[in-house]
Amino acid sequence: METENDTKISEFLLLGISENPTLQPFLFGIFLFMYQVTVFGNLLIILATISDSHLHTPMYFFLSNLSFVDICFTSTTIPKMLVNIQTHNKTITYKGCITQIYFFILFGVLDNFLLTVMAYDRFVAICHPLHYTVIMNHKLCGLLVLVSWITSALNSLLQSLMVLQLSFCTELKIPHFFCEINQVVLLACSDTFSNDMVMFFAAGLLFCGPLTGILYSYSKIVSSIRAISSAQGKYKAFSTCASHLSVVCLFYCTCLGVYFSSSATHNSHSSATASVMYSVVTPMLNPFIYSLRNKDLMGTLRKLFRGKP
Repeated sequence: METENDTKISEFLLLGISENPTLQPFLFGIFLFMYQVTVFGNLLIILATISDSHLHTPMYFFLSNLSFVDICFTSTTIPKMLVNIQTHNKTITYKGCITQIYFFILFGVLDNFLLTVMAYDRFVAICHPLHYTVIMNHKLCGLLVLVSWITSALNSLLQSLMVLQLSFCTELKIPHFFCEINQVVLLACSDTFSNDMVMFFAAGLLFCGPLTGILYSYSKIVSSIRAISSAQGKYKAFSTCASHLSVVCLFYCTCLGVYFSSSATHNSHSSATASVMYSVVTPMLNPFIYSLRNKDLMGTLRKLFRGKP
């Protein structure tokens, strides 16, 4: 490993969630289980939406995209973590670290955008039900997903390229289970002001912006539901967005929890542990939240397991 400031370094050390050797078998088992549940659960959602023509609607189109992104999101970090635990080798190559940063930011921001697009879909369905099929046509749905992908890809490319411009000294230990961009930037010997500014503005535009859109959509949804006269109508309207609202709360609350806990404690290991919530637990729970509260989806899944067309 090169240690000079102006020399290209070859690898970093990922310290993981805990350096306690006795905890490693437990961490390997629990993360392997969560990863398998995440992949299997989200694949079922994708398979169900593809196989049943009744689910070929904008809501399920966005949901299948969210499930695909969740699989990719966890696959960016967990497999490498499991390999490191199993081989007792904490290293990750410099190229591997940059690649991990790129894809983690890409799929993390995509999650954010897709939740916003899904909120807009529910807004149109509840607030403008008579014009829903006209507004949420196939062209608009495809365009919304395409713009989300392009914006996320450009943002992650910019941030990854800016990390490539940094030079590093002798301290190459990352107190995390993956190459988290903030932790990598903190290890740099060169000036990181531009990196910090880009991360700050990206967080403001790509995190707070979509969150504002979601809050606005649900403020209009709540107003429309309150205007419905019958209790049954109110329940039906609310049930169409309850699952999405649950996922939104889970995703944003865990993200904000990680931010505030790390700011308050200044403990990198605590931040790594908290990051498990939004990077691993949330993608694992999403299929359960959407399927258990959705009769159409549950019906399709039962047909799949019974082998019925």
